[in-house]
Amino acid sequence: MPAIDDVVTIVPEGRIGFGIHLPIAAQSSSFAQGWERECGPPEMRQIAEAADRAGYFYLAVSDHIAVPRELAPRMSTVWYDTVATLAWCAAATCRIRLLSYVAVLPYRHPLDTAKAYSTIDALSGGRLVLGVGTGHAQKEFEALGIDFRRRGRLLDESIDAVAEAFREEYPVHDGASFRYADVGVGPRPVQRPRPPIWVGGSSRAAIRRAAERGDGWLPQGPPEMGMAGAIEMLRTHRAEKRDGAPIEIGQNLPWMYVGRPSWDVPEGTLTGAGESLAGAVQEARALGVSHMGVRLRARDACEQIDQLAAFMEEVAPHTGG
Repeated sequence: MPAIDDVVTIVPEGRIGFGIHLPIAAQSSSFAQGWERECGPPEMRQIAEAADRAGYFYLAVSDHIAVPRELAPRMSTVWYDTVATLAWCAAATCRIRLLSYVAVLPYRHPLDTAKAYSTIDALSGGRLVLGVGTGHAQKEFEALGIDFRRRGRLLDESIDAVAEAFREEYPVHDGASFRYADVGVGPRPVQRPRPPIWVGGSSRAAIRRAAERGDGWLPQGPPEMGMAGAIEMLRTHRAEKRDGAPIEIGQNLPWMYVGRPSWDVPEGTLTGAGESLAGAVQEARALGVSHMGVRLRARDACEQIDQLAAFMEEVAPHTGG
């Protein structure tokens, strides 16, 4: 059973937290747009500042250390380090939450994780959201000397251990993989009792883990049973394991372009006036989703920044949140 016995909620009641993945920071062909390949830190900073200025709830950065060669044609090897990038974004922004989407906790010792992310929380004035997951690239685990088959168990233990190190300066842990006592972790996070931990993944195991150990859930791709079925499963398991404690549920919105594009946007992109695009948000909200990843089509960084502003000015006011 999980050692976590507290729950941290951060999305204001009755509101929706809109967030974005930081473009350019990860260049997988499954989600990166063509213009991102020609950009770097200057454009990343401009976009982070624009998202902060526009009132987005979170800015997310993903986590890979060493992409296997056979996966590189699809995934790319460009994945900016999560901790370094979020800390850099902390200095460029004032209000927006800084989310790891997701940190692969089995890659690292939990004290290392707690130290790094407590530092981000301290540097940012309490804006960290620690999103966590198991990871999926077996050869990446092998390169790091970690047993791929144990990643789920390592994640469970690490979530408990990191949560304790967030709460306590001198954490004590006696688990199957990690044991320590009489060591202190500082600087301390600003958020008390601890920063929130959102569990990522769309598999049944990930949904159960989010229900048992998470303050929130971060789907990664459509769940096989659909969002409505996944949320029902999440809430049922939450009631059994955590006495129905609140949990902040996420979902990525469909790709959108606010307004009528003058160019051929990729198939499946929702386009049009803000009020019509708001329907996708309202559908998710009706299921109980409280934080949503916004994905906006663009041809360059300037258009991306314009679209970020347009979404918050033209779509968000019609969502009721």
